[in-house]
Amino acid sequence: MTDFPSTKYERGKIFAKTGIKVGKNYAAHYLKTLTRQQSNRNDLHRKTAEDMFSEFTKLRGTALKIAQSFSLDQGFLPDEFSEVMTRAQYKVPPINRSVVRSVIKKELGSYPEQLFEEFDLNSIAAASIGQVHKARLKTGEIVAVKIQYPGVRDTISSDIALARTLFKQIVSASSDVDTYIEEIKNTLLDETDYIKEGQSINRFHARFSSDKIVTPKWIPELSTGRVLTMTFIEGNHLSEFLETNPSRDKKDLFGQLLWDFFHQQIKDRDEVHADTHPGNFLFTPDKKLGVIDFGCVKHFPDDFFLNYLRLLPTHLDRNEEEIKKLYDRLDVLKCDPDTNKKEKIFYEFCKNYGYTFSLPYMENQFDFADEEYKNLIKGYTNNAPVTHEPRGNKHFIYSTRVHLGLYHFLMKLGATVSTKESREIVFNVLDSAGKNVL
Repeated sequence: MTDFPSTKYERGKIFAKTGIKVGKNYAAHYLKTLTRQQSNRNDLHRKTAEDMFSEFTKLRGTALKIAQSFSLDQGFLPDEFSEVMTRAQYKVPPINRSVVRSVIKKELGSYPEQLFEEFDLNSIAAASIGQVHKARLKTGEIVAVKIQYPGVRDTISSDIALARTLFKQIVSASSDVDTYIEEIKNTLLDETDYIKEGQSINRFHARFSSDKIVTPKWIPELSTGRVLTMTFIEGNHLSEFLETNPSRDKKDLFGQLLWDFFHQQIKDRDEVHADTHPGNFLFTPDKKLGVIDFGCVKHFPDDFFLNYLRLLPTHLDRNEEEIKKLYDRLDVLKCDPDTNKKEKIFYEFCKNYGYTFSLPYMENQFDFADEEYKNLIKGYTNNAPVTHEPRGNKHFIYSTRVHLGLYHFLMKLGATVSTKESREIVFNVLDSAGKNVL
């Protein structure tokens, strides 16, 4: 018996229940506004997000992944949704122990106690599509074993169809949410293929394993499309690290490693680790940065990637004509801001938010512990002039997850990082690609 609702009927009932909760919350709010009763819209958004998360947690899989993908300030979900939905990244109740044993038996041919010298049936992490267990091989090597929830991959298409209907209750009726959801669907198909993730682990290990970065090694003989075994990396997640009351030097050390890892990927112009949240990184005892999850890796098309990078120098220069051209190429603007008042307000917001985002690159180092900067970023996030409407190229879903996730991580860490080399990396990539990025 599994606690994962795998049939279309079972999952449809939960989606329908969620949709009813969402509809009732907003209908109640609208009624209060009609009768001039006081209603706190922030409380409304938070309650609705809590209701959605509660129901989506039962579904796991696609539903939680969509919530997670839309959690990082995409510009059309209220901030209260972002705060609640980020739990989808690492705070999901685990499946029971008997299900874990049956999955391993089905996938690897034997029960875990027969395959491993030791296997802890209590998970050390549980997220949207799978959970991780610590084990010891018969050779003595410590490994991490990721178990995919039963039926997750089989529910993707039906969940996407149901989620599309649900999210259209939240976003603007005129919004093209389908393009974004389709991008999430394609990424989900990759994330639920653990053989693909194992291959990604090997590629990133070859690229980044060094005296500064540690990544796991894939163990293919104990892996399938739904079970992934890799070497175990010892270390602390961000919250655990901060509980040790680390020195500022330690914070700066790990912050610099993360910042440099991000920019090395830009320099390589190769695939990118596209899930920058605290659950995917470790601070090791030997002062290395551990990168541990490679389910979501992206290779951005050159036209998007280079134009996205071009946002940095144009915002630093406050070059308004170039900024408008880039916003057009990246589908940020829907019409000319000079002739449309609403679009002008949105353009001014994006331009100044972009300038704020470029500030770490202005000098040779930047202090992400600066409370004024934290409040500035939060202020822009909380006061976007256009909500409930997706804007920008579909690849922003994952470039934003990487870039904004990096900033939030460093602000929580409270690190000061050197940015001179990273600024040069961005400029050199653009120079080598040619001055005209089309």
